[in-house]
Amino acid sequence: MEQYKSEFIQFMVDSKVLKFGDFTLKSGRKSPFFMNAGAYVTGSQLMKLGEYYAKAIHDTYGDDFDVLFGPAYKGIPIAVVTAIAYSKLYGKEVRYCSDRKEEKDHGADKGSFLGSKLQDGDRVIMIEDVTTSGKSMEETVPKVRSAADVEIVGLMVSLNRMEVGKGGEKSALDEVKDLYGFQTAAIVSMADVVECLHNKEVNGEVVIDDTLKAAIDAYYEKYGVK
Repeated sequence: MEQYKSEFIQFMVDSKVLKFGDFTLKSGRKSPFFMNAGAYVTGSQLMKLGEYYAKAIHDTYGDDFDVLFGPAYKGIPIAVVTAIAYSKLYGKEVRYCSDRKEEKDHGADKGSFLGSKLQDGDRVIMIEDVTTSGKSMEETVPKVRSAADVEIVGLMVSLNRMEVGKGGEKSALDEVKDLYGFQTAAIVSMADVVECLHNKEVNGEVVIDDTLKAAIDAYYEKYGVK
């Protein structure tokens, strides 16, 4: 595992973004882990988050893209900080764009989007925190493709939960890939998380002990991709 990936996992735990316990997801599933990107709230956390996304995008998709698109709402700050980090780390200026939940009908920036206007020929990378069902892609991909003649290069999320999506067979990331025809990737997967944290100390305490590991294994036995 690349060093930045193991650092990112510890960063998620330190930032209280990735938590372990008993959680009920929107889907109704009972999960032993939960990720909330809304817990990144400080300047230093957001700066680091952008750098991790930039490194993962660079490793996965290279530099041949023009726009980072973050769906509202959580995708907006992620797209902004990743664009900043990309300029800092790789010296490449990329634009950011996001959609609005409600269309603005006045002012110089009226319309359905924030940030840079999408242009014909743009190569776009979509950014999200986590994809469980692919619902946000269902809403935003048609918006992006109807705004201009763009090519969506791929999607990058923080964490691949590695569980079945709406169809009940493939992961949500694979469902998005098959449905829309672009690549999907994550900075880390839950398999990476377990490998990195099982019976290892973070800040003097074991995050995933044998009991929690058994609960995660049981969850994947029920909801994991076969």
